[in-house]
Amino acid sequence: MSEWDSGDTGHGGLDYEHAEAGHEQEGLDQLHQVHADQNDYDSQFGVYEQDHASAESTSFDQGHQVEFTGADGSHYAEQDFTSYDHAEAEQDHVFAAEGEEHASSSEYDQLDALQARMESAFAETTQLHTDGGSAALGVASN
Repeated sequence: MSEWDSGDTGHGGLDYEHAEAGHEQEGLDQLHQVHADQNDYDSQFGVYEQDHASAESTSFDQGHQVEFTGADGSHYAEQDFTSYDHAEAEQDHVFAAEGEEHASSSEYDQLDALQARMESAFAETTQLHTDGGSAALGVASN
């Protein structure tokens, strides 16, 4: 900014009273931000099963038998016996299954920025005073 006040410069009574020039700067800042994410997790673990079964059976019998038929037709019999029985059963069972595990992740980011600068120049009226009165020289602005 400047001002001129020259008084009488010897140019036939011309007087410049006022002059001003300036410069303005303005700005616009805009920011838009988006953030989104998604996480998934799934797990299924393995199964292990083991069974064992056994059974055993033993039978042991001993016997003695005497048979006799009497009076007139004698009959006699004697018998010894042994009975042995052994049974055994065994069973093993194994079951195995494995599982799975799954994980996923996704993200989304967005950033929009708008930046604008506006400049303007301006000038104010300059007045010229002469011996006969005052007159405006002009206005200029951009």
